[in-house]
Amino acid sequence: MSLPPTFVEGFHYEDQVRRMEYRQLGKTHMLVSKISIGGGTLCDMAYGILDFDEAKRTVIEALRRGINYIDTAVYYGEGQSESNIGKILKEVPREAYYIATKTCRFERAGPNQFDFGYERTIKSVDESMKRLGVDYIDLYQLHDVEFADNIDEVINGAFKACLELKQMGKIRAIGINGYPLSVLKEGICKGDGKLDTVLTYSRYVLTDDSLLEYLPFFNDMNVGVICAAVQAMGLLTNNGPQAWHPANDELKAIAAEASEFCKSNEVQLGKLAAYHSMNIPGKVGTFLMGMEKMEYLNHNLSAMLDGLNVKEMNVYKTLMNSVFSKVKKEIQHWEGFEVSRYRNEKKTWQKH
Repeated sequence: MSLPPTFVEGFHYEDQVRRMEYRQLGKTHMLVSKISIGGGTLCDMAYGILDFDEAKRTVIEALRRGINYIDTAVYYGEGQSESNIGKILKEVPREAYYIATKTCRFERAGPNQFDFGYERTIKSVDESMKRLGVDYIDLYQLHDVEFADNIDEVINGAFKACLELKQMGKIRAIGINGYPLSVLKEGICKGDGKLDTVLTYSRYVLTDDSLLEYLPFFNDMNVGVICAAVQAMGLLTNNGPQAWHPANDELKAIAAEASEFCKSNEVQLGKLAAYHSMNIPGKVGTFLMGMEKMEYLNHNLSAMLDGLNVKEMNVYKTLMNSVFSKVKKEIQHWEGFEVSRYRNEKKTWQKH
């Protein structure tokens, strides 16, 4: 494999960079590694207290091995993920990575969680650049747009601001993300060809294949597709999901059955999940994965570079035929659950 534009002699392990697969991310300037670093686990927000020193070692090692894209958000730890990444990247040449972050979603709870307006977006990019320690952001994304009252609110506010920020050179590409695929499609249609990427999460995983319906549209529109949360936010791991996970009880029970089967066979469900998602039939730019621990980095790289060994493949096939085959369309995702809860809470804030 030829070397990517992000290769820096003396920093990278050249032999491992040559093994990495790189893909053009839509019409952006980015040639990204097939797997990339998700910033949601690089804070104390949702997955337990972060061991920063281990996370730092792991992220730098991942970058040295050829992973060149990091995707975070101000929402992750209310700025903590961005700040942690900024501390880590002080030891990394700027030309060795692409950095993406998000706007519009800011706090975990209360009435100030979201702001899809023009002014807040203009302000937030400077805040993010300061935390990240960079003078431009490669990809700036409209975060969880389904929580807006309607997509026009996002297009006329935050998206308009992003177009200006791109002209100013503070950002180089604009993306959209969220959970409901239909809302992302609507946003891309109304973005008049000026949205560069779409980030979708937990939508082509062992329990949900709904991305397949929308992927041809995304590809036809030439937007770079970013697949995040291939382990379905911890649901598809041997450790299982956190208490806050929004999946329904029936889906959690099926995932738990798969987890127990993997543990009894000394196989990592998370690795099987990564392998499954990366073999999606369709054009995807990169697959975002949490890699705050060296073991996660090694599992994810192994799933990409080596695939599954005979034992893992046998377990994978058994799960697909006997466990995940129980997942019915009506339970495969949790669309609408979080938005409904947020809108009900919003009514109580407005009363006060």
